[in-house]
Amino acid sequence: MLLWPASSLLPEHAAAKATDGIPISEDLFLSKAFSQSMHPLKVVPYYYRASRTFEQNDITITTLVTFNRFKVFSELVTHYQGPISATVHVKPSATHALLDALHDLYTSTPAMSTYVDIHLVLTPFDRQLNTWRNTARLFARTEFVMMLDVDFAICTNFRSAIRASLDAKIGRILKEGHGALVVPAFEYVKQQDGQDQKYFPRDKQTLLSLVKAKKIDMFHRTWAPGHNSTDYPRFYSAVPGEVYKVTQYHPAYEPYVIFRKEGPPWCDERFIGYGGNKAACLYEMYLSGMSFYVLADHFLVHQSHPYEEEARKLERKSNRKIYQDFKEEVCLRFVLRLITTAHRP
Repeated sequence: MLLWPASSLLPEHAAAKATDGIPISEDLFLSKAFSQSMHPLKVVPYYYRASRTFEQNDITITTLVTFNRFKVFSELVTHYQGPISATVHVKPSATHALLDALHDLYTSTPAMSTYVDIHLVLTPFDRQLNTWRNTARLFARTEFVMMLDVDFAICTNFRSAIRASLDAKIGRILKEGHGALVVPAFEYVKQQDGQDQKYFPRDKQTLLSLVKAKKIDMFHRTWAPGHNSTDYPRFYSAVPGEVYKVTQYHPAYEPYVIFRKEGPPWCDERFIGYGGNKAACLYEMYLSGMSFYVLADHFLVHQSHPYEEEARKLERKSNRKIYQDFKEEVCLRFVLRLITTAHRP
């Protein structure tokens, strides 16, 4: 049961002003919060709750975890050593096996119980990725969040760098809620080279040497619109400490970003499966007036794994049409907002 506080808009002298919270069922609240998702669906917040109390200006990684990603999830937790809000998908047909494995993972990884909040999404449907993203973000416990796929290695300490610069340009970008910070993503050219994180570069000089040797390249280099807006040539030549603005935005742009938890638009939950889902999140942020800024000292590297190629092909075809409709709808919505705002007295 949740207690809804009295409205802060009511005048102090109003006789009807209540002081007690209004009870509302948690299940009812969550059913409305995720009403645009495919149902049946049940969200269980804080199935496991981290023991650590986090400072508000910290950065929570929000991520999505399925049964087959438990190993890389453990590596992410061990390397980050900071707050993580993770959505775990549970299918009814495998509930007991998954929860047993999750318990073993949570209790056997020392950093897990210290830093990680686990939220369950129980549904028979695979890859409701934006619903899972919104769940992890909603229940994050810090002012700033990072939207990250679980199979990326955090290679540099951007968390400390950002927190140390909260009074500088980086901090103003985040605190005002008008921008998101991009951490550029890379992958190994040969999939077999990217399977063990202990061999991944941990500083930019090493990364650049691997890029020059053509062993590492931008993430998903075969789909340039997805990450090209990061402007990798500028990243390679940037001076230490540089933060530069993305100037050539593309609607398919889908970087990994750090932003303020409250304020930016939420991910549209109509997308089911591969294709367009994360780009839709970033597209609505962009139209809302947010800009993207690249952290030129920092980077991520993808840990290679096989893809479900048949599912990707089928789902991308479906989501391509959904994304086109979504872009038109969101544009019209923001145009209406501008017109309405412009005509206010």
